[in-house]
Amino acid sequence: MITRCKPLLGCFVEITVDQEDCLQAIERAFGAIERVQELMGFHHPQSELSRINRSAHCQALDVHPWTAQVLSTAKEIHRHSHGLFNCGIGYRLVAAGLLPQHMPLPRHNIGGIEDIEFLSAELVQATRPVCLDLGGIAKGFAVDMAVKILISEGIPSGAVNAGGDLRVFGDTPRPIHIRNPRKASELLHIGSLQNAALATSSLYFANRDRQASHFINPLAKTDQDAHINARGSYSILAKECIYADALTKVLALTEQEQHPCFAQFSAQAIWIAA
Repeated sequence: MITRCKPLLGCFVEITVDQEDCLQAIERAFGAIERVQELMGFHHPQSELSRINRSAHCQALDVHPWTAQVLSTAKEIHRHSHGLFNCGIGYRLVAAGLLPQHMPLPRHNIGGIEDIEFLSAELVQATRPVCLDLGGIAKGFAVDMAVKILISEGIPSGAVNAGGDLRVFGDTPRPIHIRNPRKASELLHIGSLQNAALATSSLYFANRDRQASHFINPLAKTDQDAHINARGSYSILAKECIYADALTKVLALTEQEQHPCFAQFSAQAIWIAA
């Protein structure tokens, strides 16, 4: 077994494989994650995401196939969650100091993921100014791409873990632990995972760090009402990490483990109340 770790995507990304002599495959997997960060990182003023936020309402933009895939999936989840998932809430995170401000933001008429239109498979435009934050859903996608690379390199089993976004592949089950929302230093064993993804969102350390909540209700009318101080741990089991991560936001906002949106994506919710 080999485990390697790198700081990427605003967290530590750990790749574990059950095979020796495969460091090149692991580096290629890390390379895919780095590419996602370059394309869709909100913190990078020259990323493709920043270009979309800056210019998509003025002109149609060609985007990388990976960016197009994440945008398309975000629109799909937005539609089936009836707007509870919307990565167009970046401007509210900027206003709260949780994300950097790279450009002036209009005070009114800011759109969301629903205002992104595909003119072709990789050509997009926005019907209104947008401030998209793909952070979570792009992180899940990056994990999926890393797993895809490892499988294509002939790795029989392993796991990729990116700060709460975990995907396990192969025949080896792996034990799964979630932080106890009542005591963040304590881990709760909830079972094992095999050929599936698990994503967890929580506000474990927000109070300690005196941060505003990064759980945003996209349907709220005002910034004051948008930040949700959800207490608990919100996890989603799914086939792919891109869906698991995005759907944790729906669970955190509704605290409904049987929300119909989860069945749509063959996902299962785990809510640990605080």
